[in-house]
Amino acid sequence: MTESNDATIDELGPVDYLIVEFPAGQQNFNGEIAEELVRLAEHKTIRVLDVLLLQKNEDGSVDALELDEAPGLDDIRALEADLAEILAADDVVDLAAAMDPGTVALVLVWENTWAAPFASAARRAGGQLVATGRIPIQAIAASLDSALAVEEGI
Repeated sequence: MTESNDATIDELGPVDYLIVEFPAGQQNFNGEIAEELVRLAEHKTIRVLDVLLLQKNEDGSVDALELDEAPGLDDIRALEADLAEILAADDVVDLAAAMDPGTVALVLVWENTWAAPFASAARRAGGQLVATGRIPIQAIAASLDSALAVEEGI
């Protein structure tokens, strides 16, 4: 690896991915998702590294859809030139395992550019990321509801 690559890697923020599944008959692709994603990228909150659309058929087979094949993604197509396209064919199989038959999913891989300065400082201090996680919003809501019930003596 060259020094310039080392410097670039040292400047990266944490990279995350998510899969948003849209059940059959509940797919309302009106462009709002694309607009929000572009807004986050334009404000340098995130850098989109890869976007993939997956369709899991009733028989369990999976089709990876190109962005130009899906309606409502014009704004994301504008980001396509900057995409790293880091997901491979094997990744598609692994990601689709989380999907239900008859659904469509948006797979998004992004760099948390807002966290890049902190991540770089941690690496320069000799630190390395050893774990990360997410708390689902439903779990937070349930915890808050439970705490409120305790306070109210329910």
